[in-house]
Amino acid sequence: MASDLSALLTSSKSLTSHLSRPDLPSVHLSLDQVEAQSRRLVSRQPGGSNDADRANYLLAQAHVDASALSNSIAHLNTSTTFSPLQPLQDTDVAGYLRHAHEQNLISTIEEGRKETQEEFYRVLEDRSQRDWEAKKKRVFEELGGRVGGDNRALVELKKSTHSKSTLMSSTSPSLTLQMQSKMMAYDRVISDMNAARLRGTSYPIVHSLITASLAVTSDLRSIQMTQNFHVLSKITLEPPALPPVEHAGAHILNAPLFERKYARIYLGDQESREAVTLRRQIAKGAREALEEQYWDVLERTVQSRPAEARLGGDPSVANKVRAFLFVRYYRNGEWEDRIELVAGQPLWARLFYLVRTGHAQEALAEALQFQQVIDHREASFVNHFRTWIESPDRKLPKPHRDHLQAVYNAHMLHSATADPFKLALYKLMGKIDPTRRSVQQVTTTTEDWLWFQLAMVDEDEDGGLRALAQVLLGYGERHFDGTSGQQGSRRGVWAGVLLMCGQFERAVAALWEHQDTEVEAVHLAIALAYHGLLRVPPRAETSDMTPLSLSPVSPPALSISTLIWRYVRQFVKMDAKEALQYVYCVCLTADQSDGVGKEQLENAWELVRRIIVLGNSGPGWEELVGGFRPDGSRFSGVIEQGATLLQLRDSKQFNEQILIRAAKHSEENDRISEAIKLYNLAGDYSTVISCLAQSLGNTIAQPSPDEKARSTEKTAADILRHYERTNRAVGRDRDAVIRLLRIREAMDAKNSGRPEAALDIMESTDLIPLSGDVAKITRRAEEFKDLHESLQRNLQTYIPLTMDALAGVHQKAKSSVIADATRQMTLASVRKKSRSLMIFAGILKYRMSPDVYSYLARLDVEIAL
Repeated sequence: MASDLSALLTSSKSLTSHLSRPDLPSVHLSLDQVEAQSRRLVSRQPGGSNDADRANYLLAQAHVDASALSNSIAHLNTSTTFSPLQPLQDTDVAGYLRHAHEQNLISTIEEGRKETQEEFYRVLEDRSQRDWEAKKKRVFEELGGRVGGDNRALVELKKSTHSKSTLMSSTSPSLTLQMQSKMMAYDRVISDMNAARLRGTSYPIVHSLITASLAVTSDLRSIQMTQNFHVLSKITLEPPALPPVEHAGAHILNAPLFERKYARIYLGDQESREAVTLRRQIAKGAREALEEQYWDVLERTVQSRPAEARLGGDPSVANKVRAFLFVRYYRNGEWEDRIELVAGQPLWARLFYLVRTGHAQEALAEALQFQQVIDHREASFVNHFRTWIESPDRKLPKPHRDHLQAVYNAHMLHSATADPFKLALYKLMGKIDPTRRSVQQVTTTTEDWLWFQLAMVDEDEDGGLRALAQVLLGYGERHFDGTSGQQGSRRGVWAGVLLMCGQFERAVAALWEHQDTEVEAVHLAIALAYHGLLRVPPRAETSDMTPLSLSPVSPPALSISTLIWRYVRQFVKMDAKEALQYVYCVCLTADQSDGVGKEQLENAWELVRRIIVLGNSGPGWEELVGGFRPDGSRFSGVIEQGATLLQLRDSKQFNEQILIRAAKHSEENDRISEAIKLYNLAGDYSTVISCLAQSLGNTIAQPSPDEKARSTEKTAADILRHYERTNRAVGRDRDAVIRLLRIREAMDAKNSGRPEAALDIMESTDLIPLSGDVAKITRRAEEFKDLHESLQRNLQTYIPLTMDALAGVHQKAKSSVIADATRQMTLASVRKKSRSLMIFAGILKYRMSPDVYSYLARLDVEIAL
């Protein structure tokens, strides 16, 4: 046995002999010693963590020798990583250069990879932060609050509502008095616009918004918003006022067509000639707006410093520019460095500022006045300048531009003393080096820089306005609206920048992201939609978190329905009619193709139904949806009067899309009274009666009906009188309503101490046979299953009510002082009726609780005594 064990030990050692490592000593320990040493080693490990051992174990299972790899890494020599594979001789210049070139490529690729990675994580962080802010804002709105709102002078408009349906998930954020007054100033513009649309006339909405913004201007931000609307007015070529209308059809001949004027081009092929023309118009309009803005700055500067301006008595444009230059660039009797004087005048600066302020003809006249002197210094400049000024697109022919490029490269590009304004004029005329987007001492402000970019844009070269938009998007909002340290002191500038480069949807979204410019965002979107310069996304691409939809395969789009609803739900319960005016504006985009326009109409109809469901059911509510006069005639509400704005063709479509569906929503949200009125207005009389029966069946068991139940009963009585007069909705539903109302009348009579009247009323309903005829009682019990469901359900209500009435009559008869024969006759009649009721109740005992039947039996016994 011992020899067998020794042989086994020897063979086991030979199994691992090829794995032995000569640098390690052999271990000759017993199992007990190995266990003791293992325990001692484990006890020395800090914290008792076995992560490394577990990792080595798992790696070993995957056939990875962790210890060997660790040893290889420890002895790795990285000093020769970027050395050439073959040694270079000291005289091998070509090899050295090749190696240096390869290393530069490797370094560039690595740096680019690192920058890309860092930029990716930065963009990811920014996007995550924006998404989180949007979600947080949405949550606050749903809970009825505001994010970062001003708590001063808060005005609570309404309480948050809770319901079963998403239609009822409305918010009621508190508004500052300043915000409320701003909203009121703007909503008058929307009402006037919709009134003009109903008349079929055009409306200068942008100029009306300018007027409204000026009325609420209180700080520099508001002025910036006014400037943004001014930019849009120049882009759309909207005149400030319409021609007067002298007769009913005069608007067809006199007024220009504004509504959806640019929709076909803006939403169509962006490579078409018309689309290119539209982009030229956008750039030109934006440039002209900046020119008018700067002229106002120039005049205010001259007026504020008259001593330095030395304007004198000449109010001409050229003289005002001369005075402005004195204020800006003349110090201590000398002009600033690099200002070149021509005939003793800063002529290049004068020409530039005349062009900068939109006075091109005055600039040409100034150049012609000094042509001889100018030609002596810059030959042929005046001729090029004249051609450029007189060109409709401000674009010179190719030979002229080549000549200007040559002059620019030879005398100005690398000159440290060249007049910056002359350099700017050459760049503008020749559209020289458009990638260099600034000129020192010329593009000193954001507005100057933007004007220069727009003046250099060429739709035929370098991508035109769309390429400029991509450059500006690369800069981002922080570059224009200020850093976080400035707390948005330049809020609205970024939206204006986006407007100027035709990024209208992004401009609205940029304003909507900030609470203090949400009002302007909504009205800017409406103005854009009115002129046809707003693209809306299909429903599948619409997000609940942000109204802006960005897709890599299609242009940006903005969900105007989302924007408007999130705006109007702040005041929809307080002023539903004004909220409705905004909803009408959703239909402005109904002409968009690919089914998107139809979706917008459906969105608008859905918002109208929300307004109806959220509105109160008082007189104001009837003014909204319509109603019936005391004589039974129907009058239309505000919604129906504006049905053409919702593109509802006839009353049938209006009833189907608005009234009936709103009634269903009201019914689902347990607002039966409103649902009944809506069904009634829609002419769905059978559904009206069915709802009344259902509602009365739910409330008739209340011993003390609440206000809601009383309102439903009153509505039911009024509708029944009208239906009986016009013979409408005849059938078991109407019979059920009549009987349920009679049961309520009997309950009121009993509660007021008139049991005889209560008994007479219940007998008139013919629900309980009280004649004493057993056959009739049995037959009536068998017919019980054919009664209306609301009557079957309330069996336990009206049987005890009838028994209570019998008991009350019995008690009065027993205690009365009338003749004995009459009293006995009354008591006998009551006993017979009580016995009949008990027979009827006994047959239907399975439909009642034991407590109710016991109660009936006890009263029957008291009556029988």
